[in-house]
Amino acid sequence: MLLNNILRFFIIVALTGWVAACTGIGPGSTLFRSSSPREEYGQSLKQAKLDRTALGSDWLAAGDRALRDSLRITVPYRESGYFSASRAFAVGYRLDAQRGDKLLIRVETQGQKSAQVFIDVFALESRDRVSLVASSKADTNVLAWEPRRTQTYLIRIQPELLRTGRYTISITREPALAFPVQGRDSRQISSFFGVPRDGGRRRHEGVDIFAPKGTPALASVNGIVSGVGTNQLGGNVAFLTDTERNIRLYYAHLDRWNVANGQRVVVGDTIGFIGNTGNARTTGPHLHFGIYGFSEGATDPLPFIRLGRGPARQVLPNPARLGDSVRVLAARSALRFSPTADAPIVRELPKATALTIIGGTEAWPRVELSDGQVGYMAGSTLENATRPLQRLTLTEPTNLLDAADPSAATITTVPVGSAVEVLATVGTFQLVRAAKGVTGWVVRL
Repeated sequence: MLLNNILRFFIIVALTGWVAACTGIGPGSTLFRSSSPREEYGQSLKQAKLDRTALGSDWLAAGDRALRDSLRITVPYRESGYFSASRAFAVGYRLDAQRGDKLLIRVETQGQKSAQVFIDVFALESRDRVSLVASSKADTNVLAWEPRRTQTYLIRIQPELLRTGRYTISITREPALAFPVQGRDSRQISSFFGVPRDGGRRRHEGVDIFAPKGTPALASVNGIVSGVGTNQLGGNVAFLTDTERNIRLYYAHLDRWNVANGQRVVVGDTIGFIGNTGNARTTGPHLHFGIYGFSEGATDPLPFIRLGRGPARQVLPNPARLGDSVRVLAARSALRFSPTADAPIVRELPKATALTIIGGTEAWPRVELSDGQVGYMAGSTLENATRPLQRLTLTEPTNLLDAADPSAATITTVPVGSAVEVLATVGTFQLVRAAKGVTGWVVRL
């Protein structure tokens, strides 16, 4: 107990220094510079030599393991879980994101003490290499992030040390840009990027959004207007430069303009009014809306302005089940990489295999095996490990272990002649309940 209190004291001292460091960002700061609040926090542990303690080193290792063992999800998604002050915790999620998306990652925690949660996003560059692309601020558990490339990303969630609580993570997607036609949304797009034009001699380099003549065409970003003028294809056109994303927005077939070259506009300002000038004179009034990168040319505008998919609606598990020991109910069940029935299988598990629910949803709990393997299992394939599978009488004194491992610590020694109840199995070990409800692992009896 004394050793734990000393460790807590040094951690508090280290964290106090970390908070002070977070306020010293700028030319006068000489403490350290790191790529994210989580890395700064980890650096403070190292400076206080807490990385040499079991708890500190476990915290750093848990963050690395969460990236290697990340589980795949699709957006929108939410799940809940539990973290304990006595055990280092981190969880990783893998998802595919597209340039033009805007992802909102929110982590809510419940516990006796408030908990700082670090949210980091990494681009999966190769099988064994990731690069940090976004992090939440040190004083918030929310991160709004826009991927700059279409690829696979990893999201890591990790609470600070010495905190216990439940968490709920939700990830939703919205368009990165505001819709460019007043009173309309992506359901009014009727011609898409890449469609052949002029008998296949060229491709459509934007999307067409139909609306009555005179409907305002709106600024989708804060930026500077340029290229106000007329050309043969687009008729009355204007460009809007977005330096934050390194793109130019193209408004064509306008009936008339409402801006001038060099004018600064903000989201929602009127660029012009819908018409059918240029080569659209034989069609109904509409806005041709295009996006051009500063170096890569035309890109599909649809991901930037399409409707979001709404809030995550997965039903969360009963909080009382988090941390529960459960067992496989079916003859054989699949531990999966994602919370879906068609996800890749991580491992096939035989009946009565012991698991611990560490998070997930009601339909797809996220579970952990005794060897640390984590994955998702269909809730219908699991049952609580409370009803005994069989009752046995010990024929010799037996050590009750705290893990399914021959080197695990002994909880107690159960004397010969004692009755035990078998609750679940893992390989050559059985989870048993002895007198007074004490549970632990024994070599298969």
